[in-house]
Amino acid sequence: MTPRLLVDRLLRLVGVDRPRDYRGSRGAGQRWERLARRRLEAEGYEILESNYRARGGEIDFIGREGGVLCFVEVKGRGGLGFGSPAEAVTEEKQRRIVLAAEQYLARPSGRAAGADCRFDVVSILECDGVTQIELLRGAFDAGPSR
Repeated sequence: MTPRLLVDRLLRLVGVDRPRDYRGSRGAGQRWERLARRRLEAEGYEILESNYRARGGEIDFIGREGGVLCFVEVKGRGGLGFGSPAEAVTEEKQRRIVLAAEQYLARPSGRAAGADCRFDVVSILECDGVTQIELLRGAFDAGPSR
């Protein structure tokens, strides 16, 4: 029995499950989110929430950089065949992120009074064995108030 299987069995005996990494594109997404989180923390972000889900939208990370509340989308690509990762944050995706951010801000614990907000994108490109991570602060705006 491998050490990993032994640890998994022991954890299960005490009622704890180890999070599993998925294979394929879902696994790549998990890996990209881990890379993005490390980059954000290295840049001084305090991560408040991960994978925040709201009706109609989802936000990969909600964090704070200085006094600014940041809603962060992570996009990765294994090459440029379908364009750059940042280009995948379409207007429709932005709309869903803004909708989720509005719902987050509506919660009593969602926002410190008067805090500024910003929408950032972490773009991850893995090509020819090289990983490029780019942090785009203020990548898009929320648009006009409703």
